[in-house]
Amino acid sequence: MDKNVAIIGASGAIGNAFVEHYSDDQSVNKVFAFSRKKQSYENKKVQSFELDIENQNSIQDAAEKIKENRLNHIIVATGVLHSESFGPEKSIKDINHDSMTKVMSVNTIGPSLVGRYFIPLLTKDTKSVMAFLSARVGSISDNKLGGWYSYRASKTALNQIIKNFSIELKRTNPNAIVLGLQPGTVDSNLSEPFKKNVAKGKLFTPEQSRELLSDVIENATTKDSGNLLAYDGETISP
Repeated sequence: MDKNVAIIGASGAIGNAFVEHYSDDQSVNKVFAFSRKKQSYENKKVQSFELDIENQNSIQDAAEKIKENRLNHIIVATGVLHSESFGPEKSIKDINHDSMTKVMSVNTIGPSLVGRYFIPLLTKDTKSVMAFLSARVGSISDNKLGGWYSYRASKTALNQIIKNFSIELKRTNPNAIVLGLQPGTVDSNLSEPFKKNVAKGKLFTPEQSRELLSDVIENATTKDSGNLLAYDGETISP
């Protein structure tokens, strides 16, 4: 029991699956679970903290609470595609300042600030991984359908942030790996309005997605740092 893991977005479908996985992993000593509201966990190795992904002070305070610990894995599992008041844009005429600002705040700015305050906590003497849930639709070269302006743009920007992190860490923490992860379409609140369009066998449970992503994380090397990797290990072109 020597690894420490932090999960940002621990109350979400995939985030919670990671919490459950690492809490059962005998090689893990502590699991730091961060979400907007403090959660209750039966497993004593899981410690819950509040973190508002849209509040810089909240992110800084959250990192401060665990600063005495070195982290082997950091999983950033936050994200928004739609809400009760907006959905992904189908047309140019759907672009809206408030909804685009919200999506960029949650999907790009918040994770960037998590990187700012949590990357210094990564262990330096052994391999460490910071992984951000991203999306294939953030790939400009893969975009054949258009639409979803805010979500696509927010994930494209996040992928650029990930690349930047990886370049700087080559100098400051050469053993660290920073990844974007494409989790597939997961049966969750985020995908709820779009599940009927998913091909048979391609809608994953949160645990199925987590299992695939865990394999990607464990098999990743420093050569993968800065890339967006799919759940099956495929490198997705920018």
